[in-house]
Amino acid sequence: MPGHRETQPVEAGASEAALPGLTAAPLTGIRRLSALDTVRARIALAIDLGLLAPGERLPATDRIAAALGVGEITVRRALASLHGEGLLERRRGRTGGTLVAERPTRGTVGAAQVYRSASADVHRLIDHRLVLECGIAHLAATHGDPDAVDRLDRLVEEMDRAPSWADFHGCDERFHLAVAGAVGVPSAAEPYGAVLRDLYRYYLPYPLDTLRESNDEHRALVAAIRRGDPAAAGDIARRHVEVLRRTMFVGLMEGT
Repeated sequence: MPGHRETQPVEAGASEAALPGLTAAPLTGIRRLSALDTVRARIALAIDLGLLAPGERLPATDRIAAALGVGEITVRRALASLHGEGLLERRRGRTGGTLVAERPTRGTVGAAQVYRSASADVHRLIDHRLVLECGIAHLAATHGDPDAVDRLDRLVEEMDRAPSWADFHGCDERFHLAVAGAVGVPSAAEPYGAVLRDLYRYYLPYPLDTLRESNDEHRALVAAIRRGDPAAAGDIARRHVEVLRRTMFVGLMEGT
C-alpha cells in the first residue's frame, strides 16, 4: 500500500484528529504493539484461521513489508521468530522460500490475542467505512470523470494480475482511494482515507481466490460509476463493505 510507514508503538494519531465525532475510539490494543509484534500477530492469526494454508509460500519480504506497513528488516525478524516457533519453515532451492509449516503450531503468539479481542473496534470501523463509502460511490457515479474511471479500470486489471495477497492489498488501497478521488470533492478523500487506514491495521493475509472475488465487486462498481448509476454504485459499495463483517478475522473467529 502506498504511503505506509513502519508502525512502532504509537499513540492515537492524526487520523483520529481528522475525524472528530466520527472516528472510532482510540485503537489502544494494537497501538501498544510493536511493529514486530503486529507482523507476528497478523501472520500467526492468518495461519490459525486457515487463511494461510500449510505449505503455502509467503510473498517476498519487501512485498509483505509494503502490505503490512512496516520495514523489511522488521518482517525478516518476524518471520525468523515464527520459524523458530514452528509456524513457518524455510526451504532452499528454486522452489524454496519461506512457507507455512506443514503442521504449524497454533495459538502460540500472544500478540495475536490483542487482535482477537478487538471485535468492537473493528465493527465500529466497518460502520464508519460503510457510511463514507456508500456516499463516495454515489457521488463518484454522479460526477462521472472519464479519466478517473479509466484509472479505476486499470487498477481492477492490476488486481486481476496480482501474484500474491501482498500485491493485491496495496492495489486495493489505491483503488478505494482513487474512487474517493473521483467524486469531485477534494476534501472527501481525507476522512475516508483515515478510516480506511485504521481498518487496514486489522487486515490479514487472505487466499487469492477470496481476494479475486472481491475484485469482481470492484469491477461492478466501476461499471456503475461509468454508466452514471449512483443508486447501483451505492448498493454495490454497501454490499462490498458489509461482507467484511463475516470475512474479516472477527467474523471468521465466530465460526471457529
